[in-house]
Amino acid sequence: MIRLLLVDDQNLICQGLKAMLSLEPDLEVVGIANNGEVAIEQVAALQPDVVLIDVRMPVMDGREATRTITQQYPQVKVLVLSTFDDDGYIADAMRAGAKGYLLKDMPSEELAQAIRFVQLGYTQLAPGLMEKLITGFSTASAAQTIESTALAQLTPREQEVLQLIGQGLTNRDIAQQLFISEGTVKTHVTHLLNRLNLRNRAQLAIYAHSAATQRGSLPHPA
Repeated sequence: MIRLLLVDDQNLICQGLKAMLSLEPDLEVVGIANNGEVAIEQVAALQPDVVLIDVRMPVMDGREATRTITQQYPQVKVLVLSTFDDDGYIADAMRAGAKGYLLKDMPSEELAQAIRFVQLGYTQLAPGLMEKLITGFSTASAAQTIESTALAQLTPREQEVLQLIGQGLTNRDIAQQLFISEGTVKTHVTHLLNRLNLRNRAQLAIYAHSAATQRGSLPHPA
């Protein structure tokens, strides 16, 4: 059972989401919050698996709440559900540690499936948002654009792991494909984050996508 916390300042939306998601046999809504501060308190008290959070809210917005939740409760996955597809909102949310960014007009069955994927460790973005996010990252921070010098510092194995992260594979999937242990994959992920100056796995996936877009593909390991 995946335990969910719903965070939105519009109570009707929360109640609608609760009614809709409660129809799924493997999803359970354990709490509702109407702003980021209350969400953080609820995470501490309820220990949900996934937090489904809006971006624009009073008192504390979703981006700041996401940053606090992911730092203080790294086991909790945060998935943004918003009306706004502005690239600034998307980039800020992903930098804050969100595992995905979805739009409120998506079909209910797709939302439920996205929640399951996020719980498994996959990054989820609404159609068309990856392109916006890559553009936003490229414009906002030169340090996070694809630079040949940064990629050249990666070992052949790190390049392989980065490429597979970009394809959406989990640590377990990568371990099976490369015939290494899951613990070794986690070590490579940590090294990649440090070498590329990124905060989380979602940013690694974005970096890998951007590498493939700007350079055709990641450098082939020697």
